[in-house]
Amino acid sequence: MKQLMKIWNPWWTEGKVPESKKRISRPRTLERILKLMGIREVVCITGVRRCGKSTLMYQAIDYLVGQGVEPENILYFNLDEPFEDKSIGILDRIFAEYIELHAPEGRKYIFLDEIQNIEGWEQWVKKFYDLHGEEIKFVLTGSNSTMLSDRLATLLTGRMITQHIFPISFGEYLDFVGFELKDPDVQKNVVLHHFNRYLFKGGFPEVVLEEDSDINHLRLTEYFNSILLRDIVVGRKIRESAKLIELANYSLANVSTLLSYSKISNATGLSVNSLKEYLLYLEQAYLIYQLNFFSYSVKDSISIKMPRKVYCIDNGLRNSVAFTFSADEGRLAENLTFIELKRRKAEFFYWKQKREVDFVIKGRDQMLTGINCSYTDRIRAGEINALLEFKEHFGDRVSGLVLLTKNLEKEESGISYVPLWKWILGTD
Repeated sequence: MKQLMKIWNPWWTEGKVPESKKRISRPRTLERILKLMGIREVVCITGVRRCGKSTLMYQAIDYLVGQGVEPENILYFNLDEPFEDKSIGILDRIFAEYIELHAPEGRKYIFLDEIQNIEGWEQWVKKFYDLHGEEIKFVLTGSNSTMLSDRLATLLTGRMITQHIFPISFGEYLDFVGFELKDPDVQKNVVLHHFNRYLFKGGFPEVVLEEDSDINHLRLTEYFNSILLRDIVVGRKIRESAKLIELANYSLANVSTLLSYSKISNATGLSVNSLKEYLLYLEQAYLIYQLNFFSYSVKDSISIKMPRKVYCIDNGLRNSVAFTFSADEGRLAENLTFIELKRRKAEFFYWKQKREVDFVIKGRDQMLTGINCSYTDRIRAGEINALLEFKEHFGDRVSGLVLLTKNLEKEESGISYVPLWKWILGTD
């Protein structure tokens, strides 16, 4: 154990975090984490596997060392390793052997990676948090939203702040490929080149940094299998693993499509009850999301009778495992829009009567914005009419209508036509 600690904490001997651990910075994402380093509460970084949580940990450690924190006061431990002991006893052992090694004075920073692998970890963290107060700062990561279960919320109420991390945004993608954005309109052609790659490649950091498409396909397939097997099948003791994999593939092949439980049940052979349970597990592992119908009535919005729309955490991941017959640009553009709205922490839904509005954002003031994603410049009349029908239905409660396009940019009939690449950069 002590030898493993020395390997995972090279700053103890080198006085700094190796460049190979820090990789490329995500300043806007990292800033959110660093703001929380000085306060007492436990910081919990959640997100899909391989989205960069561990790298953010290393970058936070590098920041602390740069701020004068003694390297021996910082412990990193990866709990995703195949330890035989998965009880909280291993956490006691880790902490005891760390103290034996260094006996550091003052505040200690404990970084525990993929902590959801340890059964009962929340009890252990609560105990140390309550006993040691400001003397210990915990920073945790996890790849499953069951970390935020009711039981956990009860145990750590007022003691934990959660930061959800996504694969990299398009703005971060430009940083990763070394492109400096100065004026999007002047640099439009180059930005579009990068956006087209991002649309299909996705935003997993290792994938963005790799040029070989065959390696990326293998890497993304491995991510997919790891999410299913390690985070769901093993963690949930799933017996019908083949059905779960079939459901995951079906969901990814049908991103942005309206799907009823009965339709998915017929396609996968799962009962409706099993289907709902398995979809929840896929959501908790951050592989997919389900989007509900919009209604001011919560009961109507979450009704089992209303179809859901399913989206994937990353376009590259979706492309690596979904069996499709076309380039699917339109679906990928809509999926990307969905993830960006999640990243912006919007409260949003879909809406449909005669025609469908892809996304309805509900503001804090209850006002609505309708968004349709049409990744083309030859806009079908149905896309326009859907937004106008939405406006007619909700009247003064609609504050804006947006049609996301490929390059078309204009204002017409109360609708803002905005290129998707410009909207996603936040420069519209």
